[in-house]
Amino acid sequence: MNISAKIQAADAAAEIAAMPLEKLNPANVSRFYNDTIWPVFERLRREDPVHFTPESEYGPYWSITKWNDIMAVDTDHEAFSSAEGITLINQAAMAEQEKVMGARRRGGAGFITMDEPDHGPARKAVSPTLAPSNLHAMAPQVRERAGQILDSLPIGEEFDWVDLVSKELTAMTLATLFDFPFEQRRKLTWWSDMITNQPGHGPVESWEQKGAAMFECFNAFQELWNERVNAEPRGDLISMLAHNPATRDMPLATYQGNVVLLIVGGNDTTRNTISSSVHALNQNPEQYAKLRANPELILPMVSETIRWQTPLAHMARVATRDVELGGKTIKKGDRVAMWYISGNRDEEVVDRPNEFIIDRERPRQHMSFGFGVHRCVGNRVAEMQLTIIWEEILKRFPEIKVVGDPLLNWSAFVHGYESLPVIIPRRT
Repeated sequence: MNISAKIQAADAAAEIAAMPLEKLNPANVSRFYNDTIWPVFERLRREDPVHFTPESEYGPYWSITKWNDIMAVDTDHEAFSSAEGITLINQAAMAEQEKVMGARRRGGAGFITMDEPDHGPARKAVSPTLAPSNLHAMAPQVRERAGQILDSLPIGEEFDWVDLVSKELTAMTLATLFDFPFEQRRKLTWWSDMITNQPGHGPVESWEQKGAAMFECFNAFQELWNERVNAEPRGDLISMLAHNPATRDMPLATYQGNVVLLIVGGNDTTRNTISSSVHALNQNPEQYAKLRANPELILPMVSETIRWQTPLAHMARVATRDVELGGKTIKKGDRVAMWYISGNRDEEVVDRPNEFIIDRERPRQHMSFGFGVHRCVGNRVAEMQLTIIWEEILKRFPEIKVVGDPLLNWSAFVHGYESLPVIIPRRT
């Protein structure tokens, strides 16, 4: 961290400490963008772990910041519904989006925004593609492509790790899971960025451009559906949806919602963890040395990165009835944000939670994939890609050096990287 960043972090911590609790808005995007969010969650875990923000750009909402409370909400799908969306929604941005784009271009609700009994069968429709046996069969192809990506990187020259490695590997894997035209794989990356950003951030220049991108995405996936539904069932995600009894007759908007879910879920989370692994190891050189000395630490390092980074900062629910939690009453209809990014730093559950330690005794003790019926369906895909890319990195490069500050996402939901400048000094 450079001097100006340290000053900014210290100023932010002082401001947060002096602010009245009721004024704290944990979803303030600028704090995520500037990486000054941590004192907010530290204070809330200590002073007000079930916290109500009465006024914000998202409307009123509750913040759940400690591990056990998050677990209680996430595993109680009867009291906390996903049907009204799984993120905090910027009200003004949503109104502008609806005005310019309309609901059809935005897409509908996928299975992640379904409650039981509808959620389970729809989720099971795509589960075989993401099952361990299928991923085991995919692994050699992922490894070959990872090697091709790494062998093409410049040596001794600065480049953007996010663009040349993180985005490329996840685009290749996602194209395989969809059986999407491989030469067009970076469209999946671009659509994901268009989905998750607002005008002025990422590649989004205007609501009209975003609407056109979504229209293009949905048209492309409608063509894939039409092709797969009239063909013999195959193992890709679209064919699974088209032929499973629980999803083959779903409304168009639901299909589009599933497309959005699978593109973003299969893209942003994995690519941001690939980027953060390089960043974290550079910030903790003793851990990087430990990894180089013992490649068997790759798998626990992957899990520690997923905890330390928390690629999706929160998930949201809406209370279906009055619920008592932490001495507070969450009213029916209230929106509740489960801050996984805070739960992963809960001092009462995770030992030395702010430290990046790749040989923790319980490396998979994190909540980045969620719990309960909505636990991330693609968690094994993410772990497979991260493990393979680091196995191939250690074969090739003694070091990857971060040579500048990363540019972070403008988002309180996707916690990740727009760019990360690096240099690879030499090959092994």
